[in-house]
Amino acid sequence: MGSDAVEVDVGGRTVRITHPDRVYFPERGATKLDLVEYYRAVGDGVVRGLYERPCMLHRFPDGVSGEKVHQKRVPRGAPDWLETVRVFFPRYSRTADELCVTELAQVIWAVQMSTVEFHPWNSRSADTEHPDEWRIDLDPMPRCEFATVRRAAHVAHEVLDELGIVGFPKTSGGNGLHIYVRIAPRWDFGQVRRAAHAFAVEVERRAPRAVTTAWWRRDRDPTAVFVDYNQNARDHTIACAYSVRGSPRATVSTPVRWDEIDDVDPRDCTIATVPGRFAELGDLHAGIEDVAHSLDTLLEWADRDGLDS
Repeated sequence: MGSDAVEVDVGGRTVRITHPDRVYFPERGATKLDLVEYYRAVGDGVVRGLYERPCMLHRFPDGVSGEKVHQKRVPRGAPDWLETVRVFFPRYSRTADELCVTELAQVIWAVQMSTVEFHPWNSRSADTEHPDEWRIDLDPMPRCEFATVRRAAHVAHEVLDELGIVGFPKTSGGNGLHIYVRIAPRWDFGQVRRAAHAFAVEVERRAPRAVTTAWWRRDRDPTAVFVDYNQNARDHTIACAYSVRGSPRATVSTPVRWDEIDDVDPRDCTIATVPGRFAELGDLHAGIEDVAHSLDTLLEWADRDGLDS
């Protein structure tokens, strides 16, 4: 085959990797094949994060220092074992057949197509219009210190506990933190966003110096954390658990335990460190499927606070 391609076995399927030595992450010299091996090492975790969800692919054909391509549609000529789900985009009156991961080989195929980041919907192929995942995005403003993000996470955890809801935290792969909650797929995107807004307002109420829910960026304290409830809107996506990010350090959106929040440094969670962590701890989000929570109380809060969206 020559040195410009290798074949890897993934769950009994053969995926051909072209240009395996192409450097994707210049800061650490990590290659396309290194990226393949990373995703193989955390296979169970990344498949769980993507399972049966429409998925936007963030591709970097020339590595992360080059152009980023946002790809919704699976290209023609994809292998017949690739699964897709058709989603409708009302703004354009168009549909797209997006990748719908059900096994690791499909992830590795996407990496072969130069995908670095995987951004799934918070709904699944069986019912794309009713999310089964509520996402709490703690997004630091430009001058926000990570200690403030930690503070916001602890307050969010406190509110979730009072609601009787189990949240699963992870680093964003950037400067923030995410918390994912499995919910019953009974509410549409607008209702989930409204519930997320009510939650964000309650977190802000308890930590007004650390947290903002101001809609316009110009109105936000630059040293605060924005609880970005709009990430629950239709067709808004976040990098999934175990997704590599398109950063020079090859950081990873990494599941963490609640008792690690005060110690974790997101910059240390990379394709070099996360496989060992995964081998030792397993997938810290493995229990996310155990309980599908209700949003009823949060929607009552939204009524109480007069939130229309």
